[in-house]
Amino acid sequence: MKILLPFVASLVCSLVLGGCLTTPVEKSGGMGSITVQNTNINAILNAAQAVFSESGYTVSGSNYPDSVSFDKPSGAFGQLMYGSYGETTTFRVTLLTTAIPGTNDYRLSTRVARVNDAGEAGFEDSTRMMGLWSGEFKPLLRKIAAQAGGVGSGL
Repeated sequence: MKILLPFVASLVCSLVLGGCLTTPVEKSGGMGSITVQNTNINAILNAAQAVFSESGYTVSGSNYPDSVSFDKPSGAFGQLMYGSYGETTTFRVTLLTTAIPGTNDYRLSTRVARVNDAGEAGFEDSTRMMGLWSGEFKPLLRKIAAQAGGVGSGL
């Protein structure tokens, strides 16, 4: 009985604390995320393509409507830091879109990875970067929100 009581107490505490630590969608995504109000997924993706292409990124993949990825070759410093002889290094930014239930709003966040030999079948090697890198893309997300916000549901 003495062994069972601490186990049950820890189980109850973890369930109670787990419920308190859940984050609503409209506040999720980390420090680099942003909410686009009164919009639709097509407006967001069109704005994202325009904004990312202005910054030198090209579309590398899509998982419509949840995410779209953009690639940009690393500069000389990125190649020195992360590349090796005979390998190209690319930074891949994945834009994640999450619909906020009951609204026409979307939560945008990014996930950043360093990719060696991007686009080469069987040789591509991806390493996810720390979450702090996502904060670097907040100005781009703000531009996307300015272009896509307020267009309505598009129905």
